[in-house]
Amino acid sequence: MDDQNKNLILATALSFLVILGWFIMFPPQDQAVDPNAATQSTATTPAPSAAKAPPSLASPAETRTAALAEGVRVPIDSDQLTGSISLTGGRIDDLSLKAYRKTLEPDSGIVTLLSPVGSDEAYYTLYGWSPSGDLAFEDVPGPNTTWSVESGTTLTPGTPITLVWKNGKGLTFRRTISVDKEFMFTINQSVENTGAKPQKMAPYGVVVRHGVPKNLKGFFIIHEGAIRMSDGSLEETSYKDMRKLDYVDREAANAEVIDVKKNGWIGFTDHYWMTTLVPTPGQGFTSVEKYSAKQDIFQTEARLPTMTVAPGETANATSQLFAGAKVWGTIRSYQNNDGIQGFIDSIDWGWFFFLTKPIFFALHTLNGMIGNMGWSIIALTLLIKAIVLPLAFKSYVSMAKMKELQPQMEKLKEKAGDDRQKLQQEMMALYKREKVNPASGCLPILLQVPIFFSLYKVIFVTIELRQAPWIGWIRDLSAPDPSSLYNFWGLAPWPAPEPGTTLALIFIGILPLILGISMWLQQKLNPAPTDPTQAMVFAWMPWVFMFMLGRFASGLVLYWIANNTITFIQQYAIMRSQGYKPDVFGNIVGSFKRKAKPK
Repeated sequence: MDDQNKNLILATALSFLVILGWFIMFPPQDQAVDPNAATQSTATTPAPSAAKAPPSLASPAETRTAALAEGVRVPIDSDQLTGSISLTGGRIDDLSLKAYRKTLEPDSGIVTLLSPVGSDEAYYTLYGWSPSGDLAFEDVPGPNTTWSVESGTTLTPGTPITLVWKNGKGLTFRRTISVDKEFMFTINQSVENTGAKPQKMAPYGVVVRHGVPKNLKGFFIIHEGAIRMSDGSLEETSYKDMRKLDYVDREAANAEVIDVKKNGWIGFTDHYWMTTLVPTPGQGFTSVEKYSAKQDIFQTEARLPTMTVAPGETANATSQLFAGAKVWGTIRSYQNNDGIQGFIDSIDWGWFFFLTKPIFFALHTLNGMIGNMGWSIIALTLLIKAIVLPLAFKSYVSMAKMKELQPQMEKLKEKAGDDRQKLQQEMMALYKREKVNPASGCLPILLQVPIFFSLYKVIFVTIELRQAPWIGWIRDLSAPDPSSLYNFWGLAPWPAPEPGTTLALIFIGILPLILGISMWLQQKLNPAPTDPTQAMVFAWMPWVFMFMLGRFASGLVLYWIANNTITFIQQYAIMRSQGYKPDVFGNIVGSFKRKAKPK
């Protein structure tokens, strides 16, 4: 094979890797699945009513308002939450997060987490009892039972509410709901038997979601869908995989059932929010994931063991419900103080959890001291570079020597001509004579890749970076740089292109431009490849990455700029310490001998 063919194959392979990386980072959206492909699933717990078709001309907000107007409700009001509980089924189906707005705009509404049946995207929780023995479903409270308020007017952290329902056959059911100052509800279900014989029934909790969320991110980097912990084993199921639960037997539910012995939880997780059923730690239960294709309903359940209630006795079952933002400190507190096993893993730390967890902890700690996530990212970069410097020092020294040997390698290429074997032999002899290892220059890159990916994961998945400002125009470090060359970075009177459009990808912002320049300067300190094709590919790399990373989170671009800048300073200083005199563009303009240490 001649050299031209080798160079063509190499260039093609490198281009393929760049394209492959692009599609891995930004995969195409999955095609929608026909929700009528299968019939309705059967279930141990009664299925909730399907969502009513919203009026064709009504907006989602209008549809939700109309659904909330139906029936009687008990208000919810805490430091973090606002909403209401429907007396139909005792459903917690109206919940919004006070501290989080949908966008950065001042008039943007707060984030809505749960919505009732009949709204555009119904998403709610309900509790009830499954009958056993002589009891029928109408003898126990279920999804559509009409409850009455026995005590309390508004659910607050200091005032729980109690709902009551009597079946007319000697059983009185009560449900006491309380909420803390963050996002955790406590639900106590009780049944009093005033009849003449014992009765058997099992309490349950359900989280129901009608259809796939419309704002689904669809990135491989974040899990969205069902999530559960079962005795220390974490399981994540996408909505696409949940739809397969109907596939084997289209006449009945093919639910994923796990018997949890002691500790676990189950629910749905979004990018930043989560709704999770949490049975009392130490309490065994049955964890269930299932899907109704006819109604297009996704459902997670926590079924507690069957109880036998003797005449004159009262049975109780207590569990918790997390419904709110996945704030690291809050989640960690519930795990450490309330004994919810593995609750911190509800945040999607990914395969590199051994890096993402300490990186986030360091970033969180630095932000606590500095008070700004942007400067904390820069401080974290300094910290990481200081930690890996002892490992990278030899590599930087080797690259400095390689840089000095460039003129000699060019002479060898001219001398060898087309004899590639002779050139390789001469170059290896030169490396051996000068005590240079050309492969050692790869070490900084190998160290940087997992750290970069882990920080990308941290910036993308953690709510602490959501809408976190840095300086000036950077108001959200989890979003791309909003500035654009299209309007000369805000100097022109016309607006920048809308994010995600072709113009926004072409006319990059200030941070991506600085990134390209910093990569180019940092690359100038490294020895150029001897092969012309490789040299050309590497020369274009900074500008290709400048456009590719332009749509990444600005916090990640900020990290890369800081990393390139610090790396440039380190390499420049190391080259000087080894007797080389590079100019600001990395060109060796001279050398000097270091003074020998006195004996």
